[in-house]
Amino acid sequence: MRSRAPARIAALFLSTVVASALLAAGGGAARARTPSPTPALTGYDAVSGRGTVPGLPSLPASVDGGAWSSGHLQGTAIDRRKGHMYFSFTDLLVKTDLAGRPIGSVTGLTGHLGDLDFNSGDGRIYGSLEYKAARAFYIAIFDGARITRMNMDARTTDVLSTVHLREVVRDYTADMNGDGVFDGNTGNTPDHRYGCSGIDGVAFGPGLNGRGDGRLTVAYGVYSNTTRSDNDHQVLLQYDVRDWRTYERPLVEGALHTSGPASPDGKFFAYTGNTTYGVQNLEYDGHSGNWLMAVYKGRKAAFPNYALYVVDGSKPARRGVVKGQPRPESGRIVSLLPRGLHHEPSGVYGYESAGQYGLVSLDDGRYYVAEAGTVDSGGTTLQTGRAVLRRWTGAVPDPFAVRGLAR
Repeated sequence: MRSRAPARIAALFLSTVVASALLAAGGGAARARTPSPTPALTGYDAVSGRGTVPGLPSLPASVDGGAWSSGHLQGTAIDRRKGHMYFSFTDLLVKTDLAGRPIGSVTGLTGHLGDLDFNSGDGRIYGSLEYKAARAFYIAIFDGARITRMNMDARTTDVLSTVHLREVVRDYTADMNGDGVFDGNTGNTPDHRYGCSGIDGVAFGPGLNGRGDGRLTVAYGVYSNTTRSDNDHQVLLQYDVRDWRTYERPLVEGALHTSGPASPDGKFFAYTGNTTYGVQNLEYDGHSGNWLMAVYKGRKAAFPNYALYVVDGSKPARRGVVKGQPRPESGRIVSLLPRGLHHEPSGVYGYESAGQYGLVSLDDGRYYVAEAGTVDSGGTTLQTGRAVLRRWTGAVPDPFAVRGLAR
């Protein structure tokens, strides 16, 4: 997917130096800090399903993730108690403090590392990891406590374990036209059930069926394809991860394993219209009880093609029709929050918003919304990212505000 030549190690070292220089110059230093309130909920506990205790450190207005020779920013996660932020740069995980100073990084990933979320139940960082050419999809689980230096190799250190997701493989490889041919990583095909292109968004939260707490929710990637009608849902899988240590295996890219649950604990559908690669960032908000799905916009004229959709957490999933399937199909349907912009012909609600590169709820009405960019360093293009503190207002078209953070 991406070159792993020795020159890349030098590039990563250069990246570290550049990031440190930016920090020293003030470009990546901690910005003006905003006093944090002491809300009833200051974090979601994936085991108990309750908010964690107050008294956590105050938060800066932004956290700089540095500049790296990598893919673009895919997702962010925060360990607020320890004061650490994690940034996924497609094939690189970066750990910083809340002043944006690099603490460590994990390299050696040739797959696609996507969205991240922090599990306060076990103190680890969970992310989506794809190996499409090998038809293998995993949850990558990083032990943040062991990420203590730069350029730690995911394949030779003990910072990473993986769990295989069989359900995703089944839908990704589904032969929908019955010609006996797997069409591979392309959206220009009737294959791939629901238009599944793999996985991206991940988040911890309660059961979408109204039962159970501490579920890991994994969102499908969905190919952009305007010629089919069976790809208009966002597909969400939920897993109880409390027994996942029995499945976890090291990452061995030359011999990818298939150790994982036989099926999800729940499979759910959100009707939004087709999007471009599905839910890029998924986040549960303990303050409102809703789920946010940030996407790259779709291209079907029959839909509004919003950039952000909100699942109404007050309404448990109901059994209903999964629209547009080749044969009639029922499934667990979740409802979009009836707020924001409304497209009457399709019935779809949503917003125009950032969040596709990283979205972290602080469970008190505030979020870190990530921004991605590039910087030139001696003719080498480095990928940048930072998390910017915003407050949810629900206003249209953009529901996030940068003012009024200290309530």
